[in-house]
Amino acid sequence: MIVACALLWLCGCTGVALHATSSLVPGLTRAFFEECDVELAKESLPAQLKLMEGLLTKAPNNREFLTALCMGFAGYAMLFVEEEDPERASRLYERARRYGLRAIGMEGATNQELQARVKHVAQGEIEPLFWVTMSWHAWINLNLDKPAALAELSTAQTCLDRVMEIDPDFFFGAPYLLAGSMLAARPQMLGGDAARAKAFFSKAMAVSDGAFFLTPYYYAQYYAVRVQDKALFLGLIRKVEEGRPDRLKEACLINTAVQRKMKALREKVDDLFF
Repeated sequence: MIVACALLWLCGCTGVALHATSSLVPGLTRAFFEECDVELAKESLPAQLKLMEGLLTKAPNNREFLTALCMGFAGYAMLFVEEEDPERASRLYERARRYGLRAIGMEGATNQELQARVKHVAQGEIEPLFWVTMSWHAWINLNLDKPAALAELSTAQTCLDRVMEIDPDFFFGAPYLLAGSMLAARPQMLGGDAARAKAFFSKAMAVSDGAFFLTPYYYAQYYAVRVQDKALFLGLIRKVEEGRPDRLKEACLINTAVQRKMKALREKVDDLFF
């Protein structure tokens, strides 16, 4: 259907195509995350994102397109790129963040301006704000050794704080796992706190009753490794490996991809624990 709308646009029926496509975007993004075939999603998503970028040139302020692009690039980087090519993933996370900031009307704002304005983001804008926050924290985690990333910690944290104020259970408790991963990933001198990280991960696990596999993945990768709890690390991996990705239909793609990531993480156990 989205291809048909694009063809209408190419034929000159711009208004019809954009209106039809825009109304379909929420359903398309839901269908993407419900897809259990990882390879199908990996192969099809780049073309869909490029098509949406083309449509965006005709409607540069379309919030549905901007939010979907932020979500799409962040999800693609997280699920398919980060482990193989961290530098490319960093660029994709930055791209996602730019689209998300445009969606909430904050493109080009300085860090100081963002910290002031984000506190007033409305409840109805939680989706783009969440994906801005997700992509921003993912970018920081990949670049903690760089001064530029450290300089943006406080602004990214302000975004997360606002998401938590609006709805900490959003997207299966993902705000909690973001808070936990950042506290576990940072050294203590930069605000890291293993005890608080564990509390946030416990809350995230409770929201989905362990059915959202990204939570135990981050819990193992960041917290268990940080505190050198090998038993917890292996237990979280086993829980995901034995779980059913489609138990949480709305996140079947993420769950299936994370099952693969957990197998790769298990193979690193001897390097991660001493």
